[in-house]
Amino acid sequence: MSQPECGANGHREEIHWPSLVAAIAAITAVGIAIGLGLPLLSIILEKRGISSTLIGLNSAMAGIAAMAAAPITTKLAHDWGVAPTMLWAVVIAAVSSIGFYYAEQFWMWFPLRIAFHGATTTLFILSEFWINAAAPPKRRGLVLGIYATVLSVGFASGPLLFSLLGSDGILPFAVGAVAILAAAIPIYVARGESPALDEKPSNHFLRYIFLVPTATAAVFIFGAVEVGGLSLFPIYATRIGFGESQAALLLTVMGIGNMIFQIPLGMLSDHLKDRRLLLSAMAVIGLAGSLALPWLSGNWLLMAVVLLFWGGSVSGLYTVGLSHLGSRLTGSDLAAANAAFVFCYAVGTVAGPQVIGAAIDISGNHGFAWAIAGFFGLYVALSVGRLLFRGKRT
Repeated sequence: MSQPECGANGHREEIHWPSLVAAIAAITAVGIAIGLGLPLLSIILEKRGISSTLIGLNSAMAGIAAMAAAPITTKLAHDWGVAPTMLWAVVIAAVSSIGFYYAEQFWMWFPLRIAFHGATTTLFILSEFWINAAAPPKRRGLVLGIYATVLSVGFASGPLLFSLLGSDGILPFAVGAVAILAAAIPIYVARGESPALDEKPSNHFLRYIFLVPTATAAVFIFGAVEVGGLSLFPIYATRIGFGESQAALLLTVMGIGNMIFQIPLGMLSDHLKDRRLLLSAMAVIGLAGSLALPWLSGNWLLMAVVLLFWGGSVSGLYTVGLSHLGSRLTGSDLAAANAAFVFCYAVGTVAGPQVIGAAIDISGNHGFAWAIAGFFGLYVALSVGRLLFRGKRT
């Protein structure tokens, strides 16, 4: 494993808290908005009689938007500055969020999804770059664990808000928009602390996808399971007999699992010689948890317990994968690699809703679990294969 190097801010040993707070505030808003918005939008479309396949297709616009935004985000930040680009993204995300309430025709939700998720992708990429710039190399795992924990708080808060607000009226949309706009405050206050992007990356954007394939494959699986699961789990849960609020609370439990495991996982990754072992172990847990879902459908409490641990492992794929990436690259290369990392996440978000939604339509309700198990099974095969046959570098 390559030794971690310092980022653009030099050999800082202490965490640069003003930058970290600003970046985490932005990413928390994204988590709340997505955690509230994905189940909210899916339930509304379900009530309108839209099929699971079409709901999955609309949800997949998130990934298409992210795939389009990822390659240009670094250029925008280079031209405009990191903080100004993030502030514009906040405005676009908030406006498109409230726009869903006023868009009565189903086709209107496609451009709104693209605008919303393009903006939130920009926030993801620049927040993570800002966080890496603020993190001392020897404490990168801790910092990314804090980041993932707070993001998980946002994801957990979103479904909890949904369970309290319901899906009727403008209120849930307004709450999501206000949460996003609140992120502009710390970004603006810390705008002078935002890192500069003065250098060009040394490789083409797509080259960064293949530098650390175990990490980029992990975030692809994470994207497929996260967005596909968040979008369609409320439908799966209500069809197998749970109420709307019960389904939302199960998503909240999954978010709590994400929250409590990320700092320990991040710190553990700092002490491992080969992070691929941890990535493989979390994928095995994800596989086992998804296979268990059909047998837990009659017991809300047991399902909640499994989702608690399952959720932590699933989210850990992103945290540990990002830590693995950050330990190898610095400066503009790290920014470009992070954009490529998010690009792979976006590809997963396109595949996930499509595959899971179609699996429900073709195989019945439990097609949800089988599709997710298939994603994890592919990653287990890949990661174990590379561990056994491809050496210790990637």
